[in-house]
Amino acid sequence: MKRGVRLPWPRTLRARLTAGLVVLLTVSCAAVGVAAVVELEHFLTGRVDQQLSAAGVRFPESLEHNERTRRTDHDGDENGDTRRMATGTFGARLADGVVTSAAVVRPGDSTRGLDVTLTAKDEAALVAVPVDGRGHTVDLSSLNEYRVVADQGADGDVLITGLPLEPVDAAVRRLELVATVVFGAALATTGLAGALWVRWSLRPLGRVTATATRVSELPLASGDVALPPRAPEADPHGEVGRVATAFNRMLGHVEDALTKRHASEERLRSFAADASHELRTPVASVRGHAELALLHPGPVPPKVTRALSRIAAESARMGEMVDDLLLLARLDAGRPLERDPVDLTRLVLDAVTDARAAGPGHRWALELPEEPVTVPGDAHRLHQVLANLLANARAHTPAGTKVTLSLESGAAEAVLKVHDDGPGVPEEVRHSVFERFARADRRRTAGSGAGAGLGLSIVAAVAEAHGGGVTLESRPGSTTFTVRLPAGTE
Repeated sequence: MKRGVRLPWPRTLRARLTAGLVVLLTVSCAAVGVAAVVELEHFLTGRVDQQLSAAGVRFPESLEHNERTRRTDHDGDENGDTRRMATGTFGARLADGVVTSAAVVRPGDSTRGLDVTLTAKDEAALVAVPVDGRGHTVDLSSLNEYRVVADQGADGDVLITGLPLEPVDAAVRRLELVATVVFGAALATTGLAGALWVRWSLRPLGRVTATATRVSELPLASGDVALPPRAPEADPHGEVGRVATAFNRMLGHVEDALTKRHASEERLRSFAADASHELRTPVASVRGHAELALLHPGPVPPKVTRALSRIAAESARMGEMVDDLLLLARLDAGRPLERDPVDLTRLVLDAVTDARAAGPGHRWALELPEEPVTVPGDAHRLHQVLANLLANARAHTPAGTKVTLSLESGAAEAVLKVHDDGPGVPEEVRHSVFERFARADRRRTAGSGAGAGLGLSIVAAVAEAHGGGVTLESRPGSTTFTVRLPAGTE
């Protein structure tokens, strides 16, 4: 079943206002035109009725003479009555419900050719005319529409007098044509003028829209945001003016909130950087003292040895966490990384070699292009990206899982992919895996080691600092981290 064609609906406020104005004017013009046509037709028909009343039954009475009399008496009443009748006047005589004679006045003085031939349908229409002395419209096939009046004759017959409605129809059609042309021109002119007027009236709203569009294109997620100039003020007593005023006030509140947020972020970054920097020395000192105590040549109780080992291990872990926090703080502050040519192929080979040594229970695979892939960047940080992704796959998948590290080279970018066939990332944490200290309540394997939750956030930060990005696609049996890096040289 085919659907009907849907008419286009104006979508902008300016188009809707203009269309509404044109529609209302069209309805008004149509109402005025119909009323004028109906009233003119009624008025002209009334005038015809008056003419019929003035003409009386003289013409149909003249039809009572027999055919012979009408042929020989050229100077009689019939000829005189006919000359006094308007051209096109119709007369008919009915006796006992049958049309006995019918004639129409032709142009000129001759009485010849007055008779008119009526069809059975015409005679039935004449017989059906009420004998009430009032005008009625009948359609005669040989004469078109007529306005007729039926009166009772002196001999008990019915005399019908009629006048043609062709002049009335011509005047009505003329009025319809004139009204159509005039109203059409008025609608076209009003539509154009209305569109210009609505456009001029909505200029302040257009400026508000332009300002809102510029604001919507700004990156408001982080950093210092400079909002565009406010929308020009308009008449505060009008709707558009009130919208502009409210919008400018809202922009002021948004700007204040963004300024406060940026200041808070800067304080937080400064605190994280300062705290990380200050913690590096005491953490290293604790670790050094623990390792020194473990090297003591004298006898040490096993419990003390175990405690010192744990202190050294946790100090090393805390030192790594502090280094990660310091790196993130520096990246957040926008500190530039090194921009040297980096051989990604060599980095991938080294990272997989280290992963095999750290996770012998997993199956490690490589997919490399035939030619070496080189990108501008920081070799140490890019190696850290690969190490974190492989460590994440090793820590959150069971033994025997296949992990594939692939490298692809394109004209504009290099693509690194780390894919595993493990259980997948839980759906409830997929949107937050790149956030700092992100942890899943349900791990992909039981008993896996618990990291600090900074590895993937470092991956994302380093990729963005290189002008690229990282994405995650995961489902049970297939998890892929994709890192994209610009391949152009600088």
